[in-house]
Amino acid sequence: MSERYDLVIVGAGIHGVGIAQAAAAGGQRVLVLEKQSIAAGTSSRSSKLIHGGLRYLEQFDLKLVRECLRERELLLRLAPRLVHLTPFYIPVYAHTRRRPWQVRLGLSLYALLGGLRAHARFQALPRDRWNTLNGLAGEGLQAVFQYADAQTDDAALVRAVMASATRLGAELRMPATFVQATLHADGCEVTFTCNDTEHTVRASVLVNAAGPWVDQVAAAISPAQPRPAIDLVQGTHLILDEAVSDSIFYVEAPQDGRAIFIMPWHDQTTLVGTTETVFTGDDPARVEPQPGEQQYLLDVVQHYFPQTRASIQSSFAGVRVLPAGPGGAFGQSREILFVTDRRRQPRVLGVYGGKLTSYRADAQQALRHLADALPTRRPLADTRELPLEPV
Repeated sequence: MSERYDLVIVGAGIHGVGIAQAAAAGGQRVLVLEKQSIAAGTSSRSSKLIHGGLRYLEQFDLKLVRECLRERELLLRLAPRLVHLTPFYIPVYAHTRRRPWQVRLGLSLYALLGGLRAHARFQALPRDRWNTLNGLAGEGLQAVFQYADAQTDDAALVRAVMASATRLGAELRMPATFVQATLHADGCEVTFTCNDTEHTVRASVLVNAAGPWVDQVAAAISPAQPRPAIDLVQGTHLILDEAVSDSIFYVEAPQDGRAIFIMPWHDQTTLVGTTETVFTGDDPARVEPQPGEQQYLLDVVQHYFPQTRASIQSSFAGVRVLPAGPGGAFGQSREILFVTDRRRQPRVLGVYGGKLTSYRADAQQALRHLADALPTRRPLADTRELPLEPV
């Protein structure tokens, strides 16, 4: 007889493990299937930030920013060894598109959405302190604003959330490759391979949290599932071989006005990112930084820090899922999208997109979509109170 689970989750990226933690905290029996390793895909190839998304204010996405700022506060409390508050600097020049008054307005709204806490506030840096900003170009500089956001090791955070889920009873099979699922009136039958052996289990719900492979998993579910129109967007980051600065800078790319982060990273290196270009490959696992992307980011660094002699030590790229929309990826919504096979008692939940910062709130939202499909269990914990430790 097949093993029975309340949820089978495909994918151990941040949203897969977040849903596993939330469901296990609710007393559900959970199985996570991961074909490579925890955070092997997009979740280990981000900008390593836990932030509200200051630039999303330009899209008037106040709900997303407020939610992310609230989740940032939780993570600062729950994961102090993984998530660290740090100052960010925004330099404004005569040539930049966003004027000082616009940046001030945005930061004021950011502080308001952050509840006006002490570290949600910002300041305009006095002119006599500009020369302390380690090599930042001074010509045409009109203002420098300082505010606070948080930095993390994304893969370490994902591992900590999975460890929390495991402590609550969730099971992880890895490496395990999802093969197919067949839907029945009261749930589904899921087939996967693990250690060259094929296994079949039954579940009330299958959660497709496969990230950029979400459509591939959906295609192996019978009967066929609705799939929203999505874009796969490639983001590249550079690691430079020296510390360009000891502070994090949030700058505007002179080429096109995009927001770019230049950040101190481990061992006196610098992390720079990210680009947003349409992914044109066949397999997201084979995504690679393109020469044009690398030069684009290097040009941004050299524009703002003209004295630096840093060169590219390494680079990495990830593929994210965005709801399809007009215009370029930079202007597309970052709201997470959940798709179910049916409105009442869904048997499949597809997870499209989402942000690292908001994973816990996204997981709670996912479970609300599944409330009438899951059995009633005795809750074991509240994810708002579960500490996260490095593993």
